Amino acid sequence: MPYICPICQSPLRQHLPSQGYYCQNKHHFDRAKEGYLNLLPVQFKKSREPGDSRVMMRARRNFLEAGYYQPLAQAIAALIDSHRTKDQPMHILDMGCGEGYYSRQIETLCRSPEQLDLHGIDIAKNAILAAAKKQPNARFIVASNKRMPYADHFFDLILRVYAPSHDAEIDRLLKTGGLLLLVTPGPRHLWQLKKFIYREVKEHSVKIDLPEGFKQIESQRLGYTISPDQEQRMALLQMTPFAWRAKGEAQSNIQRAKGLKIETDFIVTLAIKS
Repeated sequence: MPYICPICQSPLRQHLPSQGYYCQNKHHFDRAKEGYLNLLPVQFKKSREPGDSRVMMRARRNFLEAGYYQPLAQAIAALIDSHRTKDQPMHILDMGCGEGYYSRQIETLCRSPEQLDLHGIDIAKNAILAAAKKQPNARFIVASNKRMPYADHFFDLILRVYAPSHDAEIDRLLKTGGLLLLVTPGPRHLWQLKKFIYREVKEHSVKIDLPEGFKQIESQRLGYTISPDQEQRMALLQMTPFAWRAKGEAQSNIQRAKGLKIETDFIVTLAIKS
């Protein structure tokens, strides 16, 4: 089994009659009817509902499903396909998966999806619930990226799209020769949105910090222009780390701007664990 107990780190076994999971120390975790597993014990929570709020989750889902980041999803799927071993299963983890958009895209766009064992982890229960409903072929859990309750060296590839992470956990979960696929903002990502918020707009750094023992094997920069409508602009803003800096006037200006075109700029990096 891929899971370990979040309390004592013993392997979790599935109890078939109840569909729940238990460890040798009798810690038990029920599987929700939607198919996900909640491995975030209450003592590990810093708030009642950690992670993104339902409003933020809805905004992100509506924006992503409108297809604005579809070229990024295609680039991710192409990289995965180009580094797969033919006719071999591949265990993939989507860190900070949210509602599972990229996991669904991987299943849709990659060749031989039946050979992909897709997993997603997020601390937001509502997001995982939505992901599990939409993609029954994948396995989603509620848990923190700081304490990922998976067995050592289980995954062949870890996908991290902007999500925070701990290098030691990534190293622990990936097999030797495993792949880390990172998506980080390029220098001019969402430049036009930032101009409404900051007096002086600065470019993102292009420096990619890899965990110790990882070597970059491929990198590509992907950029294009999008023209979201008023509602979708506000959804995009809520997805960004600078949303909290956008006060009422800035938000109003973003929403009312006519014919606003926004640059996207992604850096997609693939590294291998030696």
